[in-house]
Amino acid sequence: MAASSNSSLSGSSVSSDAEEYQPPIWKSYLYQLQQEAPRPKRIICPGEVENRPKYYGREFHGIISREQADELLGGVEGAYILRESQRQPGCYTLALRFGNQTLNYRLFYDGKHFVGEKRFESIHDLVTDGLITLYIETKASEYISKMTTNPIYEHIGYATLLREKVSRRLSRSKNESRKASVTNEEHTAVEKISSLVRRAALSHNDNHFNYEKTHNFKVHTFRGPHWCEYCANFMWGLIAQGVRCSDCGLNVHKQCSKHVPNDCQPDLKRIKKVYCCDLTTLVKAHNMQRPMVVDICIREIEARDGEKADISANIYPDINIITGALKLYFRDLPIPVITYDTYSKFIDAAKISSADERLEAVHDVLMLLPPAHYETLRYLMIHLKKVTLNEKDNFMNAENLGIVFGPTLMRPPEDSTLTTLHDMRYQKLIVQILIENEDVLF
Repeated sequence: MAASSNSSLSGSSVSSDAEEYQPPIWKSYLYQLQQEAPRPKRIICPGEVENRPKYYGREFHGIISREQADELLGGVEGAYILRESQRQPGCYTLALRFGNQTLNYRLFYDGKHFVGEKRFESIHDLVTDGLITLYIETKASEYISKMTTNPIYEHIGYATLLREKVSRRLSRSKNESRKASVTNEEHTAVEKISSLVRRAALSHNDNHFNYEKTHNFKVHTFRGPHWCEYCANFMWGLIAQGVRCSDCGLNVHKQCSKHVPNDCQPDLKRIKKVYCCDLTTLVKAHNMQRPMVVDICIREIEARDGEKADISANIYPDINIITGALKLYFRDLPIPVITYDTYSKFIDAAKISSADERLEAVHDVLMLLPPAHYETLRYLMIHLKKVTLNEKDNFMNAENLGIVFGPTLMRPPEDSTLTTLHDMRYQKLIVQILIENEDVLF
């Protein structure tokens, strides 16, 4: 178990890995309460119940009334039975004794047992978790409501610790990059480029691009006692005790997650791929200004003497492979370069009849893009502007490029074929405007 609340700041050590990081002072009050919570006491039915559901055990007592259930529990804290409703046959109820009263919960099963959001493998675990939650929320409701008001997250300078962790990780990554081997010949073109991007990023991360990024919190079940890295209080319960950021590994209570600053620093070991990865997450993990795949593809398309060129003409003589890899990267982004949040605003801007007003509206919406998305779009537009300067050779003007890149760079939030078809001309126009006015808009 972690150190008690009497531990000192000076005597603590901090791990370099986010999920192993532990604040130097634990607040053990809630842990002590969990230890005091009533234990489940199953009241077994003395006889075999006809038509007992196969997923319930001897705690099932068949069709009985609330009054009968209350009598069977005998006023024992933590005692529980299962019963079938008299009023609604086929509906099942958990009758649980807590706080000198019998509580009745509608019980469900879909492969796991549940009465609320949490799902359990067994009724015993469900009741155990329920008793812990009831006990803690009864004894410490005021304490819980105030947990986020004095967070250890701020007092110990978590952001500083995070920067130190990143610095150590980058140093370690550079050493690892020197040992990186050439990609296996059996990989596809995209896999090769993806691997190259990861290696190249490791050698270009001396710069620090502090794009703001929200944490990607997901409900998580922690094994063994676990403490919140925001408020330093114990995460109570058996399962789904809190949330974990899948990008950096920060572990906090669900209620605390609403107060954590947008300071996520994704960990490379958690980012397993380049394609299909959130754009901001990728550039933060690699500490890049924009995705390396965009840089190396565009440089190769423009120059054909790529930097230490794994994607040079010797390896990929057909330039369409490189342009295809670039477009595939943009298509596979979970959030498009022109984000879902700004999509409708760009479409509305494209519908403005006055050219000057339309250009001003497009500029205003550009300012709403997340920094990493803005920078990536800016770099791509500079490249596409260069492409149009060679229109005599490549037959690609701004309008043609708008047709090609419109659906790639912007997609409607709702997956609607009708909306997509209706908006195609506006998507094309937006990209055309961005290319033709690149020097003004960016």
